[in-house]
Amino acid sequence: MSIACAAPAPAALQPDAASVVADAAVKPRPKVALVLSGGGARGFAHIGVLRALQELRIPVDIVVGTSMGSVVGGAYAAGSSVEQLEQLVRRTDWNAVVADRPPRDQLVARRREEDLLLPSRIEFGAHLDGVSLPPAAAGNEALELALTRVLPPGARDKPANLLQLPFRSVASDLVTGELVELTDTPLFLAMRASLAVPGVFAPVRVNQRLLVDGGLVRNLPVDVAREMGADIIIAVNVGTPLAQEKELVSAVSVAQQMLQILTEQNVQRSLKELRPNDVLLQPDLGGIGFLDFGRHDRAMKEGEAAVRAMSARLVGLALPESQYALYEVNRSSAPVSIDQSVKLTRLEVAASGRINPRELEVQSGLKLGQMVTSEQATAAGNQLFGRGDLSRVETEVRDDENGRSVLIKPTEAEWAHSRLRVGLELNSDFSENSAFQFKAMHVLSSLNDWGAELRTIGSVGTQRALGMQFWQPLGPGSQWYVAPALEYASGSSDIFNSSGFRQVRYAYDYTAASVGVGRQLGRWGDVRYSVGRQVSNQHLSIPEDLTNLRALQTVQALSFNVDTLDTIAFPTRGTLFSLEWQRAVEKSKNSAPVPTRQSLQALEAFHTGRWAGHVYAEWARSQGGAGDNNLGGFLRLSGTTPESVVGSRTVLGRVVMARSIGAMPAALGGDVRLGFSLEAGAAYSPTDPLSWGKLKQAASGFIAVDTRFGPLYFGTGTTKGGKSSAYLFLGPIW
Repeated sequence: MSIACAAPAPAALQPDAASVVADAAVKPRPKVALVLSGGGARGFAHIGVLRALQELRIPVDIVVGTSMGSVVGGAYAAGSSVEQLEQLVRRTDWNAVVADRPPRDQLVARRREEDLLLPSRIEFGAHLDGVSLPPAAAGNEALELALTRVLPPGARDKPANLLQLPFRSVASDLVTGELVELTDTPLFLAMRASLAVPGVFAPVRVNQRLLVDGGLVRNLPVDVAREMGADIIIAVNVGTPLAQEKELVSAVSVAQQMLQILTEQNVQRSLKELRPNDVLLQPDLGGIGFLDFGRHDRAMKEGEAAVRAMSARLVGLALPESQYALYEVNRSSAPVSIDQSVKLTRLEVAASGRINPRELEVQSGLKLGQMVTSEQATAAGNQLFGRGDLSRVETEVRDDENGRSVLIKPTEAEWAHSRLRVGLELNSDFSENSAFQFKAMHVLSSLNDWGAELRTIGSVGTQRALGMQFWQPLGPGSQWYVAPALEYASGSSDIFNSSGFRQVRYAYDYTAASVGVGRQLGRWGDVRYSVGRQVSNQHLSIPEDLTNLRALQTVQALSFNVDTLDTIAFPTRGTLFSLEWQRAVEKSKNSAPVPTRQSLQALEAFHTGRWAGHVYAEWARSQGGAGDNNLGGFLRLSGTTPESVVGSRTVLGRVVMARSIGAMPAALGGDVRLGFSLEAGAAYSPTDPLSWGKLKQAASGFIAVDTRFGPLYFGTGTTKGGKSSAYLFLGPIW
């Protein structure tokens, strides 16, 4: 076999030509094929196998892979070094890769706002003919970015059969169930299709065939390697073993077992095809599950150990040092294409259904006449994932004598046109202060060519509410918008005296209609002015007095918001900032001041190693008869009765830190953290100004769990010289 070398070997690695010829004449060698099975996170063991084979100087002439084996094998065949593969595994945020959407800080502002309104991630399509789940548990963008990083420059779009080493990726046709060998398919697409694990990653369409994980039909494709001319096969099986009966305790575990039975059956057939001179490696991966991406180091070590355990059989395949040096130079010397900036002369977005292509063109940020690299063009296409209603985005870049043309081919997620998100919020201090709410949010998107949306939010429980907002951009992809809204709410509110003792309870309800005009600030912020008319009613419920107090007023509001947090559950980076001004339009001609309210909230998240936390500050001021401001409760002067610190002005600051001590299964949530808070705050007024001695000091300790319903906290808190409380919180607590 001859492999073209794009560049001469470095002088230190160039073997003596005569010795190479002599060695080859003395020791003709067989073609060695490396067959790498699928296995999810267990497939990281393949990198350890490659490391150990490299140390033993075992050459690989053919690579065949399924699923994660296709990813590792394809990158190796394209020229990636073992060191590059190891670094990619360690630096990749695998939680983001298997997440059900792009990282939060890559979402558009509207989608981030939804997280603040309802932090639950339980979402599905709601249509007249029923409900539908997303076609996969995980999104595409983070996965495809990780696959791009694993490949050498210029290899992404190279046909799989034209790599430095002959390579085959194996996938399954989801419609016919047939084995599909991806030969002349672009390498990136071949890897992506083979890795499309049903229920985890979305299927991929290649040459009009809908493809998923190759493990369903051939998880250890020994026969494919044999057909490619392999004399000796090194087969690496990292498939997940069948679960024990005691582990089959849910419908999900039974469904997983059924898939695993199919995979295990085809693996057993492949194992029978191995010949006496072939080598089977089965790393000891007990305790590492399909989605245990955090255990990559152990998986790689077990891969190395499996090779060393079979070294007596493998050493006969080893090359002399000089020959292996030349082999490695040839394998890793793929021609490198230089990604230069070229003038963009043509930009097209293919029609995909409801979404106006012009809207996507504007949101991509690409403009005719600008200088753009291929990587920048692809990144512009990928950022469209942040809309939340696309299942796939393909970006084709072509150059000719006139310049660079870019074709973006989006695929709409049909389920996402009409989305329903549901959530549950609970909080209790295990005394008389408890509350619950069941909430639902429905979003109907792409209602016209300018991308209008209708968002409806309802809740029942301790507080009841129903609101609708029609959001209309002022042009396709425009950052400017108008947003008329209607809202109704009812509930009860306790009134405390200056000493923090509950005096009375009011029942209230209000109805409001408003219209807002605003501008989104890229993906990270929003500025909005609104004016609305509201009618409110309230009466004493404890002690009961049915005398109704009715108020009718017009309110103006101006707000500026920034949100770059990576997650709502427990942010590790980013900023949350809100500045709001409200003013009631007073129609009476008396000299009473017009009610106004100003507030500021700022949160900055940080992390170091396994520790993460945030610094938070809050200030609020009410004037002219506007409602008082309140503090108290978990992380708002922990230990103090909720909302019992009352004043026309309030100030609060806190520092929160927590250490990651584990993680929920990817399908159920994220990190589990153990942490604490230090807090200080007070209420004051012009007649009772703020002083250092008025600040209440508080602290808390907690366990925080990132669940699909939102952040869950179990904690305890105390205020210096005051009360202590235990807490249960499910839902937002900022």
